[in-house]
Amino acid sequence: MKKKLMQMLEDRKDEIIAIRRHLHENPEISFKEEKTAQYILDFYKGKDVEVQSNVGNGHGIVVTIQGGQPGKKIGLRADFDALPIQEEADVPFKSKNDGVMHACGHDGHTAYLLVLADCLIQLKDQIPGTIKIVHQHAEEVPPGGAKSIVESGTLDDLDNMFGIHLLPMGPAGLVGYHAGYSFNGRAYMKLKIQGRGGHGSSPHLANDAIVAGAHFVTGAQSIISRRLNPFDVGVITIGSFDGKGTFNVIKDSVELEGDIRYMTNETKEIIEREVRHLCRGIEEQFGVTCELNYENDYPPVYNDPELTAQVANFLRAADDKDITEVKEFPALSPSEDFAYYAEKFPSCFFYIACTPKGVDKPFFNHHPKFDIDEDALLVAAKAVGQVVCGYYSLD
Repeated sequence: MKKKLMQMLEDRKDEIIAIRRHLHENPEISFKEEKTAQYILDFYKGKDVEVQSNVGNGHGIVVTIQGGQPGKKIGLRADFDALPIQEEADVPFKSKNDGVMHACGHDGHTAYLLVLADCLIQLKDQIPGTIKIVHQHAEEVPPGGAKSIVESGTLDDLDNMFGIHLLPMGPAGLVGYHAGYSFNGRAYMKLKIQGRGGHGSSPHLANDAIVAGAHFVTGAQSIISRRLNPFDVGVITIGSFDGKGTFNVIKDSVELEGDIRYMTNETKEIIEREVRHLCRGIEEQFGVTCELNYENDYPPVYNDPELTAQVANFLRAADDKDITEVKEFPALSPSEDFAYYAEKFPSCFFYIACTPKGVDKPFFNHHPKFDIDEDALLVAAKAVGQVVCGYYSLD
């Protein structure tokens, strides 16, 4: 079966690319992917599978491929939302939707998985188990789609979950993996500091919110440098400080927004605790009040070590001309709501390199000039296909 599956995927490479280009031209942002979801549903019409739509808190789709024999149940996940970015990539299939772009590879994720799923449907009688294809909406915007799909109970019977991400970290043909904590978790904070305004000439009669806010920004960085183990990963970025006023008026209030990243749940708890401590200290020191909105978004992605080792072994044993190298990648600083699947089931989220040919310094995901080597799409399909065959011991 494995040989037949790989040949089927090779024969449909152009179709995978065509699907990716169609999706790239017609991107839709998170929670508004109506046409994309309908395109996916239309693809499965007439196929011998169970299709569930509107799964979770949006346009999630779960397609169940029932194998010819009973056995373990796995999930294969691809996301399909785009980003609110004006595309600057010089490609003939440029986004037709102003201010919206597939700048993170989700078009490629969906394209490879549609064709791989169709091939698995045709070969399902040889599969000793069940495969659920999870087309997930809204990965980019919290609360995301993954958490709600997990909470829907649609996947409760799974044993394991697998997913991939296209990353420009090497040439097409390279597949990467990382065991344990692999993607950062993230949190969002918004802080309003309320002081007392006054005349610039009389600071003793006021409580300057800008000065208090400035101390908060500096103090927040000491959480990373002085409260975390030096071997742990944590980032606090204050990306917005809204304190605009008049030059000779002491500002009565300011608002700050921040992005927090962490690699373990322990670090998450330390950072949140210390941010709250810092707010209380600012209140006491400056006589202001702090109104803090602190929201933990996506957890860190934890790749089950045993399952990840199996995936790496399956890929190294593939002997496939399109999978040219398999190597360990470092842990990565972005966040991914695949983490919710990994919290529920032992999972593996691995990486497909896609740096465009002839490019030394590619634009990374979320850049308006982000682009991929489309040869990586076949690599993705074959890599996940190899994992499925290895998992079910299909030669």
